[in-house]
Amino acid sequence: MQPAIRVLMMPKDTNALGTIFGGIILSYIDQAGAVEAHRHTPGRLVTVALREVVFHAPVFVGDLVSFFTETLRLGRTSVSVKVTVEAERGYQGTGRVKVTEAEIVYVHVDTNNQPVPIAGGG
Repeated sequence: MQPAIRVLMMPKDTNALGTIFGGIILSYIDQAGAVEAHRHTPGRLVTVALREVVFHAPVFVGDLVSFFTETLRLGRTSVSVKVTVEAERGYQGTGRVKVTEAEIVYVHVDTNNQPVPIAGGG
């Protein structure tokens, strides 16, 4: 399976403990989820919920982080996406580690930010 996005973690994104801020990871999770959601519909999508976010392990500077996605549910106006985040810690020789997972809900909206149906949605 190919990741929706991959990112090399840099020093600018670290907290006082020397690990990557959780908010940085959440931002990339949102972007990766949007890539998946856009496979179902063109146009505007807005994030309405981040559910079940679980941080399993820290992310370090130098980790190559992959964000894997899958559609969980396609509704009439919404798409629910699961994002699984893995870090490759090549410099430590420990291989891939699952660091975070989350579920995100996006809603398809028009230019007035009103929900509109997704073609083929439930």
